[in-house]
Amino acid sequence: MKLSIDPYKGVRDFYPNDMAIQNQIFTIWKSVAQKYGYQEYSASVIEPADLYKAKSGEEIVNEQTYTFIDRGDREVTLRPEMTPSVARMVSAKKRELAFPLRWFSIPNLFRYEQPQRGRLREHWQLNVDIFGVDNIQAEIEVIQMAYDITCAYGLKPTDFEIRINNRQLMNYVTKEVFNLDEDKSKKISKLIDKKNKIPAETFVMLAEEILNEKSQQFLTLISSQNFAEFTTNLRQTKEEHKGLKEIKEVINALEKLGITNTRFDQTLMRGFDYYTGIVFEVFDKNPENRRSVFGGGRYDDLLSIFEGEKVSAFGFGAGDVVARDLLETYGNVIKQESILPADVYICLLNKDFAEYGQELAQSLREKNIKTSIDFSFRKIGDQIRNADKIHIPNVICIGEEEVKTGNFKLKNLATGEEKMFTIDTIEL
Repeated sequence: MKLSIDPYKGVRDFYPNDMAIQNQIFTIWKSVAQKYGYQEYSASVIEPADLYKAKSGEEIVNEQTYTFIDRGDREVTLRPEMTPSVARMVSAKKRELAFPLRWFSIPNLFRYEQPQRGRLREHWQLNVDIFGVDNIQAEIEVIQMAYDITCAYGLKPTDFEIRINNRQLMNYVTKEVFNLDEDKSKKISKLIDKKNKIPAETFVMLAEEILNEKSQQFLTLISSQNFAEFTTNLRQTKEEHKGLKEIKEVINALEKLGITNTRFDQTLMRGFDYYTGIVFEVFDKNPENRRSVFGGGRYDDLLSIFEGEKVSAFGFGAGDVVARDLLETYGNVIKQESILPADVYICLLNKDFAEYGQELAQSLREKNIKTSIDFSFRKIGDQIRNADKIHIPNVICIGEEEVKTGNFKLKNLATGEEKMFTIDTIEL
């Protein structure tokens, strides 16, 4: 039986050119996170299945996880997200850590879902979290980081928008304004989350099934065009709801920092059950990617599932699949010709000069000059063409004369310029 050469559905092979783009994305992520003083951490890709059953949400646990029984008869899961893992890690050493805690990680994640543009079954994701800040300064800082990362992809502020909502506000709407019980509140919350992903008539029909005679009031509220219209349609209370106040404060604070492409979006819910306050997503306006680029929110209760003590937390995730789509759409993918596997390519006239070539290469590497040797012993012209094909800019050809005198020519393939050197005097 012949084995397939195709990868498993929904995952990718990273050839060197693909890996260069992946590293371009990781470099953007790391540079922005570190600019804000965040420290990198990591964890195992396998976690106990109970970790996700506790807080991630039924859809993710029941339909999207890779869960199996290991050889020790334990139910384990390939992580579909990183937030429960970091919550576990922080809880484990809470007494030893210095808060506020600023951490980031770039884990690979697995979800069994239908592969499509911007979404695969395995991907890498930047996770950024701040722990121990219970006021909106955490929201402001983290959303500012999200803005910086999106700009680093090459987008202008007019190319994208940051949509903001508050889960406290939406819980107030479902449970107090419409007096829904816990079960119906969850159903209507999940329906709101799907509003822009299903046909309008389907959304209306499902809302009527849950809300009956209250459906029209709900549809009017959820279809509000802006913050002012939403608050006008919302049942008034003596004091402005905390969720509304936080949304306004975050948007106003971001505007003072020069971030003016924010807007309130009452349909933004985020799929995870653990969010407790402000949630946000970054959306690309380009028709090719008209979708969420990344997002996150506040999850102050998640750490309490471990030891009963709450630790305030706010964070987001940014996926590499969408990041590459953005780089390609806006023409900012690293140029392949700029990806240099080496600085110098040594061509050998025949195998008699391999030993000298190795010595020369080692001397160059000690000078931090990246060096590759062609051991094919083909015609020199073919070796030089190969160096040019893989974008190595300089070649050195080694034959009898070079070995005898210790002098050799360094040729720049782009300009044709040649310079004479010895091992001791070579420089690029």
